[in-house]
Amino acid sequence: MASKGLQNVLHQLVKANHILHYHGAVDGFGHISVRHPERPNVYVMCGYMPPALVQSEDDLIEYYVNGSDPVDKNAKNGYSERFIHGELFNKYPSIQCVVHSHAEAVLPYVSSTVPLKPMFHMGGFLGTTVPVWDIAPVYDEDYQQDMLVNNAKLGNSLASSFAPTTTKSDDLEHNVVLMKRHGYTTWGKDIPTAVYRAIYTLINAGLQTKAAMLQATLHDGPLEGLSERHCRDCQKMNEATQDKSWRLWSREVEVNPIYRNDIPA
Repeated sequence: MASKGLQNVLHQLVKANHILHYHGAVDGFGHISVRHPERPNVYVMCGYMPPALVQSEDDLIEYYVNGSDPVDKNAKNGYSERFIHGELFNKYPSIQCVVHSHAEAVLPYVSSTVPLKPMFHMGGFLGTTVPVWDIAPVYDEDYQQDMLVNNAKLGNSLASSFAPTTTKSDDLEHNVVLMKRHGYTTWGKDIPTAVYRAIYTLINAGLQTKAAMLQATLHDGPLEGLSERHCRDCQKMNEATQDKSWRLWSREVEVNPIYRNDIPA
């Protein structure tokens, strides 16, 4: 029997899979994980399945943070890219949740040299610079170069891009990292924060693309995003009020029959 605290986290994890699907952050691909609330050396994510169809504890797999091996050696198949999650948890103790997405709105910014900017107050968590991590220089010659982060070396390189200039083990400089020709990864101090960042990253990207098209008709110079002070203060405001979004998003998936959550809250 899971403790009440663990049960609540697993219920949120299933719900988060549904919310990310409902809002277009994941489809058949993409994934979310959470650090085990009682065993910080373990994280939990669903097995090899579409996020929208996750519904019970039987669909979830526990992995060791160090190495991303399953706790149960007989566990069902999982995601090959679990190393994105494991290496972030391993490197940064404050990270409690990780989301990896291929949201369509963000893909132009991982497939071009146009930088992603925080365009409005809800995107302040992006900061003034959103780094783009490139997997290509990290490949060994014998790797299958399919852009997937499917081993610890690649995962560690991606994790390092969240704090490229600090030596402190828990001082992240970025909340979102774009992955060249692939997608993006974000994190949170809890599940709602990570989900909020994943969804508003794609909303911000869509807004920037539309604003750039509009600006181009005026031939009026580059787009302006938020300043560093704006980003910092907007993130503080967002994190104080993101529970409103979480409550709405929760209800949307609770009443939608495609989603089932058999883990009690």
